[in-house]
Amino acid sequence: MLILWGTACKKDSSDNVSAAEQAAADDAKIQAYIKANGITATKDPSGLYYQVITPGTGAYPTSSSAVNVNYNGKFLDGTSFDSGNYSNSLSGVIQGWQIGVPKINTGGRILLLIPSALAYGPSGRDRIPGNTVLMFTVDLLSFR
Repeated sequence: MLILWGTACKKDSSDNVSAAEQAAADDAKIQAYIKANGITATKDPSGLYYQVITPGTGAYPTSSSAVNVNYNGKFLDGTSFDSGNYSNSLSGVIQGWQIGVPKINTGGRILLLIPSALAYGPSGRDRIPGNTVLMFTVDLLSFR
């Protein structure tokens, strides 16, 4: 089951935590995960952390490219919530993918550590609770 479709929801007044507080909490969780697992990651200005495992070769896709990728999505505790193949436009997926996948070329692999605001925000989606940091390993097979 592919659960990537959708965008982060805007914060509403019924939530107990401000967007800034949630961003700080997500950042702390990601940094702790990186440290605990000896990962060398780069922080994008958006708040996304990523590690290019294999850069690939050729041109880079854009956030509106149609991509063909294999992926595995996990929570920071290591529990897998989704995996499979996605073949469609990056413009239809969560912001974390739109920002992260264009950082590799065809044949590349990237680890994305996505703060909740760049995933499903405070509302969550399906089996993903609100305000949850997500981790994806993505292999870019091709794009157009």
